[in-house]
Amino acid sequence: MKKLIPIFVVSIAVILFFNGKKYDELVSSRLSSPIAICIEGESCGQATAMAVVAVGGPRSAESIYASGCAACHDAGVAGAPMMGNKSQWETRQSKGYEMLVNNAYNGINGMPAKGLCADCTKEEIGIAVQYMLDTI
Repeated sequence: MKKLIPIFVVSIAVILFFNGKKYDELVSSRLSSPIAICIEGESCGQATAMAVVAVGGPRSAESIYASGCAACHDAGVAGAPMMGNKSQWETRQSKGYEMLVNNAYNGINGMPAKGLCADCTKEEIGIAVQYMLDTI
């Protein structure tokens, strides 16, 4: 039995060593990105933020909703009006579209600013709000 303990320890060490390398490779691949960092005073080329957005294209209402809104609005978390529930949306809808977009973008009550879509623009928040309103 005592002879098996060193073999077991060495086996575990080898497994952890090689698994750690795989993990390090995965982290490195996720951290490498095509985005360049510009230092003040140095040339940054011709790329602009608008060009990057245009290349990726606008997100659809469904993808915006799925990436942030659905987490709360599908289940009614923290009092969020549920998707498609007319009675929950009536009082909010009476405030008007612009007020709903402003509240969603800036946050209100239990809803954080931009919901859970930290990289959404105000226009994208508006698209998601309209998408939710269209379901009632």
